[in-house]
Amino acid sequence: MELFEIIVIAIGLAMDAFAVSVCKGLSMKKIDWKKAIIIAVYFGAFQALMPVLGYFLGSSFSAFVQKVDHWIAFILLSIIGVNMIKESTDDEVEKRNDNVDFKTMVVLAIATSIDALAVGVTFAFFEVNILLAISIIGMITFILSILGVIIGNKFGDKFQNRAELAGGIILIIIGLKILLEHLGILII
Repeated sequence: MELFEIIVIAIGLAMDAFAVSVCKGLSMKKIDWKKAIIIAVYFGAFQALMPVLGYFLGSSFSAFVQKVDHWIAFILLSIIGVNMIKESTDDEVEKRNDNVDFKTMVVLAIATSIDALAVGVTFAFFEVNILLAISIIGMITFILSILGVIIGNKFGDKFQNRAELAGGIILIIIGLKILLEHLGILII
């Protein structure tokens, strides 16, 4: 897997954390930098940790599924992408607060990084430098989370749904690219 693909996957995975960060920023009367950094650390750390867990889960059974690994990657990334696209059209108003206590942040961090676990499983099937991948995923999520707090504080709800939509589309495209390359239809 190329560096560019890892960066694009990282951006797609970070969109859930970005969207929640927008909500956190929206609920702040003015930017609280300490809270913004706490939010970014939780989201970045969990987005980096989950692919490692998925990678080890996938590695433990990769020998059994190497003939269909491209289909697994395509299906997992597509399911995650479709779910993100569905969430982007949800008009339900999320409960907003700027609380960053441990319990609140762990729940949010796990909820926004479950898809990273599935991506980690797909990393096990391909030649991916897992340390490089999780570093990129963690850093991009950290940066986008801080940006999400800032944007949420300044602009409100305008970008939350668009971020989830873009993230979903990105993950579906990466899954399709993996499938088409493995089938020999696409050579990039």
